[in-house]
Amino acid sequence: MRPMNVLPMILAGGIGERLYPLTSNRAKPAVPFGGNFRIIDFTLMNCVCSGLRNIHVLTQYHTQSLNRHRSERWNFLASELGEYIDLVPPKMRAATGVYQGTADAIYRNLDLLDQNRPDAVLILSGDHIYRADYRRFIETHIEREADVTVLTGYVDPSEASSFGIVNVGDAEKINRFVEKPADPRPYAIDGRCLINLGVYCFNTTFLVERLVADAKRKTAHDFGKNILPSSIDRGMVLSCSLDV
Repeated sequence: MRPMNVLPMILAGGIGERLYPLTSNRAKPAVPFGGNFRIIDFTLMNCVCSGLRNIHVLTQYHTQSLNRHRSERWNFLASELGEYIDLVPPKMRAATGVYQGTADAIYRNLDLLDQNRPDAVLILSGDHIYRADYRRFIETHIEREADVTVLTGYVDPSEASSFGIVNVGDAEKINRFVEKPADPRPYAIDGRCLINLGVYCFNTTFLVERLVADAKRKTAHDFGKNILPSSIDRGMVLSCSLDV
């Protein structure tokens, strides 16, 4: 099997209202965590330790706070070897420069996919705190010949209303997404709910098709609400558990 060219794209444009006043003058991913570290360092370190060193960070609010942190703490990447963390502010391709949703953020940067021509796109969030080896996640995606692979995990039903709930059938194929249900208990299996962790590996061609189709409709332009549910009937959408 030939090596797959995977392009990580980190969504780091959230306004972070729930962390105010910590986000009054910085982006949510730039909020300090454990001294000199920042929240986005978890995702960046996951990428680097997984051998992914060509990273695009899609920014929006208080971009300078992330740019400063990148310059001060992530300047060890070898640019002469083609390694980089590239901060990408919104492109003015709509009436407003503000991204309309997570899917819209990727859609407005399809030129990056055209420039890099990856086989797959790894879509990540810059404000999640977790540890993961993306190589295993990507290998699962390749081996199963999936169009989309979703990183999932189990939580107690009492915590699940803040997440998208995932229902799986045979061979971990996802057959339903329920976005942040008020009562997650009916979706629990053996006392636990399987949730969408907001980490996705898309075949590039399939991703572009879904984003272009979504952009033509009046939707929230959100991966959890729109892109993933619409993908179920059109491709192979798989669950890969963080615990495996």
